[in-house]
Amino acid sequence: MNSDLMQVDSGPNVANVPLPVLPSVPPPPDSYDEHRGTNTSIIIDNGSTTFRWGFADFGAPRFGPNAISKYKERKTNKPLLLFGEAIDVESGAKAQTRTAWEGDVLLNFDALENALDYAFVNLGLDTPTVEHPVLMTERLSTPLHSRALTSELMFEQYSVPALSYCIDGLMSFYGNNRKPSTDNPFQFEEDGLCISFNTASTAVMPILNGKGILSHAKRIPWGSLQSSEYLLKLIQLKYPNFPTRVTTTQSNWMLRNFCDVSTDYAVLLKSLKDPLKLRASETIIQFPFALHPAEEKTEEELARIAEKRKEQGRKLQELAAKTRMEKLLQKENDLQHLLELRESRGEDGKREWNNKLSAEGFDDDTQLDETIKKLESDLKKARKKEAADDDPMEEPSFPLVDVPDADLDEDGLKEKKKQKLVKAGYEARARARREKEREREEKEREEKREEEEREADLGGWSRKLRQEQEALMDRIKNRSRRKAALSDRKSAAAQARMKSIANLAADDRISKKKRKGVGEDTFGADDADWAIYRKINTAAPSSDEEEDIAQLQLIEQKLLTHDPTFTAQHTHASITAQRSALLTSFKPVYEEGDVEGNTRIHLNTEKWRVCEAWFSPGIAGVDSAGVGEVIQNILSRFSDAEKARLVKNIYLTGSPSQFSGMIPRLHNTLRPLLPQDMPVNIVRAADPSLDAWKGMSLFSVTSEFEKTCFTKAEYEEYGPEKIRKWWGSNWNSSFI
Repeated sequence: MNSDLMQVDSGPNVANVPLPVLPSVPPPPDSYDEHRGTNTSIIIDNGSTTFRWGFADFGAPRFGPNAISKYKERKTNKPLLLFGEAIDVESGAKAQTRTAWEGDVLLNFDALENALDYAFVNLGLDTPTVEHPVLMTERLSTPLHSRALTSELMFEQYSVPALSYCIDGLMSFYGNNRKPSTDNPFQFEEDGLCISFNTASTAVMPILNGKGILSHAKRIPWGSLQSSEYLLKLIQLKYPNFPTRVTTTQSNWMLRNFCDVSTDYAVLLKSLKDPLKLRASETIIQFPFALHPAEEKTEEELARIAEKRKEQGRKLQELAAKTRMEKLLQKENDLQHLLELRESRGEDGKREWNNKLSAEGFDDDTQLDETIKKLESDLKKARKKEAADDDPMEEPSFPLVDVPDADLDEDGLKEKKKQKLVKAGYEARARARREKEREREEKEREEKREEEEREADLGGWSRKLRQEQEALMDRIKNRSRRKAALSDRKSAAAQARMKSIANLAADDRISKKKRKGVGEDTFGADDADWAIYRKINTAAPSSDEEEDIAQLQLIEQKLLTHDPTFTAQHTHASITAQRSALLTSFKPVYEEGDVEGNTRIHLNTEKWRVCEAWFSPGIAGVDSAGVGEVIQNILSRFSDAEKARLVKNIYLTGSPSQFSGMIPRLHNTLRPLLPQDMPVNIVRAADPSLDAWKGMSLFSVTSEFEKTCFTKAEYEEYGPEKIRKWWGSNWNSSFI
């Protein structure tokens, strides 16, 4: 399946995103005859993302992605130079893609030369040199070195007769606000504040009397390129184990189609605290996935498989029962041996008794008593599990158990051993039944006592159980908190764990000789060793936690049954679900085998967070002022009368200006900063992606254009660093 095919789910509706259309064969070059000798200007909008070119009087421009790729074809082994959309035709050429821009600076002039070659050939130029003046865009505050190399390329390589540079945002403003005055028909008398959203930056330029006041202009290092990369990082952090690689192209597609500008980001986040609202606002993007076809089996095969599984389960149960019985008998024998050893304590002297303890692996009497106590506890639990039912069993006979071994032959000895094992198992089950019966009687007495207490004082009984519930929930919460802290190596819990490990490694009880491998490892001889093991082993299950959860469920069941004020919302499960509902709303958890669900991306807060970086770049880690703060700083340099003229026409251009909510957000940002009686009007370019080229085309047919051009003779006399000063150029951008 094509990795670019994605599916969008915005609530109940699912829309299929079509496969990207492969670029068609480029149209044949235009006929150059109608432009030959006409001195018609060539307009080049050299954007970071899109390259646009065309004759000034030829209508709409041609355009394509501003990228080139040098690729060697596999079949013919011939080198190819691909430009724009042609790169997508050859999959191997994508890895070799280069662009003329590094961020917001023009640096790769080989790529620029290849792009210009493609543009001039596509325009049908068949002359050795370019015989038309060229009007080319550049960014606000373009470095002099970059402009000089561009001029050198245009005059030395293509021998253009004249060249002029202009700022794309100003030309877009000119194209949308051109109102010729009576004094100068080629000038426009329009004031305003131009906000140009570019690929790698955002420029804010004040314009008064048709001239850009570039000494007060500002540029923010944030554009659609950084927004796309920021969205990709947020997705990668949210889905670190996503099965499909999310590309920059896909994140750019998500940015353009699903991201919006919030009118008030803080209020929006507060409203999304409700998990239901958060889930309702999200956009689900379904990436391609492949389902493995399930093998269809006949009924006979299914029945045979079920029978086989049943037989395997029965064998496993028998094996487990046999293993449990052997362990139980072993513990019975060990306990009997240790009890006999303890009874013989007074028969021997102190030295003999200590030697006997050492031979059995005990250091003192306390350790022996603790071992016996632990064995009795383990046997008690094991007998409960072995008690199959409460029905009385007929006592079997064991005639050979009391017969001396000397009176039996080999077969008799085997049978005697078997009867001893069966007798021990029967006695163990009998003891377990008696113990279970005692526990049942004790439980009945406890329930009766609790019922009397509840009838006497229901409020006191309920408060007591609720206190126990709170204590258990706090204990469970603290355990979870400690587990989370252990994952952070800088936390106090993790440092205490490492200290315990270091203490074990430097245990003074083990001599240096034994540490080298000589001698017996005594770890586990002391019960404290196992406590340390549970402390340092983060993956070890806690039996205390299981008991606490079981006890908590029992208490909550009693409260639900007898206390009308205690509802399901007060239970531990409900409280935990409420706390984690917001987290699961950000990223729903799908089952491991759900291939379709695990290849989904849920966009919720990211849709507004990425666009919020234009107003608060700090949330994306960029140390810069936002658009609102920059506008406030620019307006503070003008008088109130000039400020009113500027905010009366705030002009937005560039593709990011088309984000939903951009104009209301700017209005809400600027309105508190201005006097109440000062009107604020924000407009968007009619065609943000093409208005700069159209404005340049309109300007190039005026007589004013000739005054802005830098001729080849001037280039040869003054060098490439010379720049013509005029209202649409960077002549007064010394503010950076």
